[in-house]
Amino acid sequence: MMSILIVMPILTLLMFDLGLTLQWSDFRLFVTRPKALWAGLIGQLVALPAVALLLTQCFALPPVFAVGFVLIACCPGGSSSNIFSLLAGGDVALSVSLTAFSSLITLFTLPIIMEWALLHSHLFHEGAITLPVGKLMMQNLFTMLLPILIGILTRHYAPEGAARIEKVLSKIAFPCLVLLALLFFIKEFESIRLYIGELGLAVLLLILICILLGDGISRLMGLEGRERRTIVIEIGMQNAAQAIALASSPFVFNDARMAVPAIIYALLMNIVLLTYTYIIKRSSKKALSAEH
Repeated sequence: MMSILIVMPILTLLMFDLGLTLQWSDFRLFVTRPKALWAGLIGQLVALPAVALLLTQCFALPPVFAVGFVLIACCPGGSSSNIFSLLAGGDVALSVSLTAFSSLITLFTLPIIMEWALLHSHLFHEGAITLPVGKLMMQNLFTMLLPILIGILTRHYAPEGAARIEKVLSKIAFPCLVLLALLFFIKEFESIRLYIGELGLAVLLLILICILLGDGISRLMGLEGRERRTIVIEIGMQNAAQAIALASSPFVFNDARMAVPAIIYALLMNIVLLTYTYIIKRSSKKALSAEH
């Protein structure tokens, strides 16, 4: 009941807010700036899940947490990444486009990657955890794709109204995510207390490795400055609300314990990325002072 009354509305609201920030021209960056988009998508959709699966094996996480750990790695994007890109002096247009592409592509890649993980990883051979692919697709359709499309259409046909709505939603989106993480933190406090050591370290390593991967992939693609900072943030920032919704949904996994990795991720992700933006800003100020 909690997932239906709290998680689903918050995820839907966040996706609608994302849709309000998009316009059809955002999808043209695949043609005009393919290297930057490919760098982000490869990191989000390939590197992240691979690193997560490797870490679950290194830490020998219990199956329910291992699945939740891979799940958060399969949920890229979220409108918060656009805010962090702005704070870090990144390329906001690229961030918005990457968030749009990854949110839509994930609707199809997430079931494939999760199914592969459940079938091929030794951690999941107990067979106690199964993936209802059809229900997962339907839930993503109604809580993600539909709200995004409604947001895009609202901005297209009623731009002034969309701007007013987005101004309000942008202020409450992040607090809603924090509230969601806090409620689940309280609900699953005992599980978090017991496994915070190994899960916390695994999550922290996932974030740090992905930040390094984002920087490395960007360099290989010949990206610099604002584009590179944006790729780092987009690869390092996951959609915790989506992972929590899928883990706790009565239609998909129906196990609030599986949301624990996403809760810990949501807390650590913001600390790490705020530190990253602070370092970037400080470095930029030093560079400007040196020039003058």
